[in-house]
Amino acid sequence: MSEYQARGAVHIHSAPAALCPHVEWAVASVVDARVDFAWTPQPAAPGTYRAELGWRGTPGLGAQLASTLRSLSHLRFEVTEEPSPGCDGSRWSHTPELGIFHATIDTAGNIMVSEDRIRYAYETAAGDPSVVYQELSLALGEAWDEELETFRHAAEGAPVRWLSRAG
Repeated sequence: MSEYQARGAVHIHSAPAALCPHVEWAVASVVDARVDFAWTPQPAAPGTYRAELGWRGTPGLGAQLASTLRSLSHLRFEVTEEPSPGCDGSRWSHTPELGIFHATIDTAGNIMVSEDRIRYAYETAAGDPSVVYQELSLALGEAWDEELETFRHAAEGAPVRWLSRAG
């Protein structure tokens, strides 16, 4: 059995050229290993670059990566952690304008909205369907998906590299 119980991916959707080495250093500090991203121009935002990197490590590594990357301004990214034994999957999305969004995901990558969050939407709405819609849209991260969708499509066919956390 592998010592790595979790796996996921880091998708840097857009980073200014000057920020690219800082992204590599930030990820390397979390995984405790040298990281070399394969940077390619991001056609959705000329002058920026994109990269993807798969990872394997202990459960919770996705959260550490997302937390570290969100400290870098002018960066659009997503970090995923697939479900593993005893742990839900997660996705973190970040844009400079919206900040960070976290969602629990199932094995197919669908966002799972908790019972408490749905109850909150109903209670906040006090009978107004437009408020229920607004709250559920927020719970699903629709604003992040709308902003990042162009960047995701610009990445189709791009190579993904894999890394494993040292230690």
